[in-house]
Amino acid sequence: MPVFWLILIVLAVAAAGFVFGRGRALGKAGGNRRRLHSLPAYYGWNVALKVLVPAFGVLAGWLLVQPLAVNQLVTADLPATAVSEDTTIGLVMSDVRRVADGLDAVVAQGIMTSEEAATLRVEFTDVRARLAEAGVALGSDVTAQILRAAQEYRSLNRIGGFAMTAVVLLAALGGLALGLSNSTPEYRARNVVEEGIRALLIAAAMLAIATTLGIVLSLIFNTIEFFRIYPASDFFGSLTWSPSFGGGSELGIWPLLWGTLYISVIALLVAVPVGLFSAVYLSEYAGARTRAIVKPLLEVLAGIPTIVYGLFALLTVGPLLMRVFGDDGLGWMQAGTAVMTAGLVMGVMLIPFVSSLSDDIINAVPQAMRDGSYGLGATKSETIRQVVLPAALPGIVGAILLAASRAIGETMIVVLGAGAAARLSLNPFDAMTTVTAKIVSQLTGDADFASPEALVAFALGMTLFVITLGLNVFALWIVRRYREQYE
Repeated sequence: MPVFWLILIVLAVAAAGFVFGRGRALGKAGGNRRRLHSLPAYYGWNVALKVLVPAFGVLAGWLLVQPLAVNQLVTADLPATAVSEDTTIGLVMSDVRRVADGLDAVVAQGIMTSEEAATLRVEFTDVRARLAEAGVALGSDVTAQILRAAQEYRSLNRIGGFAMTAVVLLAALGGLALGLSNSTPEYRARNVVEEGIRALLIAAAMLAIATTLGIVLSLIFNTIEFFRIYPASDFFGSLTWSPSFGGGSELGIWPLLWGTLYISVIALLVAVPVGLFSAVYLSEYAGARTRAIVKPLLEVLAGIPTIVYGLFALLTVGPLLMRVFGDDGLGWMQAGTAVMTAGLVMGVMLIPFVSSLSDDIINAVPQAMRDGSYGLGATKSETIRQVVLPAALPGIVGAILLAASRAIGETMIVVLGAGAAARLSLNPFDAMTTVTAKIVSQLTGDADFASPEALVAFALGMTLFVITLGLNVFALWIVRRYREQYE
């Protein structure tokens, strides 16, 4: 059964349990609510939670474990001859999953029955042709070993799907029975429901923490694996970035790091003054009507997809800069893709991050501080410079940090606006690239995941993580230092 329909069935059982649990509690009390320990709705929610929590818990755990278990079983049954010198077990399993998905498509379109797909033999059938009928294209011929592994993979997934459906429904029905049996007047339903909701909130918080730890640990472990096969001294000491999946790569991070920081600095030089000045105007000078029009227009910039900004950089800003700084102008710029192109467009994208957050922070400064400044004879501009902005400085630093983190992690604007050249140059009109752009390029394609050319993406990601953490620590130091003056 599809997971979507299984979720709908569990929700329907929970809804029925809510109605029956509430009605059963009232029935046991003779219709008199005063005889119940809790309000009737709590008895309904008690049944619903006892249905939802175990059923969805089993479903989530099953969906996580089943792919790993199936892959392990299929991999163990693969003969040693299935993995040649030119491939890896990961690539073989990728072919197995692709063929299995193709068999499912063939069955779904009625080209063959499920039994025929399970007994299909490559010796007597052109598998590629049968799969092509269903619109499934394969890059190479299907061997008998791959076909048998795909059939086993598909069979195990079907068995796992049936078992998952049965176990989830049993958990839901068991929770329904338990909840209904508890629907008695003396049962403390409110206490149980409130404790259950509290446990769910704690679980949600722990899930966020576990997700963060999982991301960090995956970066750490894969970075360690990368440094086992590629020297850390070459990674941090080389000034050349020249990956080659055929071997002999030079994977120095400094050209990428320089491009990332260079583009981010230009973007912040555009976004911070414009965003901060617009925030000061909107919060201190603009009238209510002007503010109601201008602020939403500024915030529209935050909703534009980054690919649109990238196209804007490629088709508009780049050619515009070429007219001024290119061969027809000052002669400083060789092509439209350059650090300046990406930096300017990224700065425009970051304006609403700085403006909107700074505006909210400035508005949060107590009016009493402004009134006190006016009472001492200060003008409006003096009050803003010497009272409002210093008081709002911790929040403004946070807004600038958010914009800096956004700039460091941007990809599409860099790919389309800055080019792909990894170089060390001070000329802002040269093409360069960033760490995030190279992470994408190194993990794209069918490269061996165990090669240093692919694992380097995790080392690059870990480097960005450390840089962002350093920015957070520095911002926290700034916030604490200046906050002491106003608290």
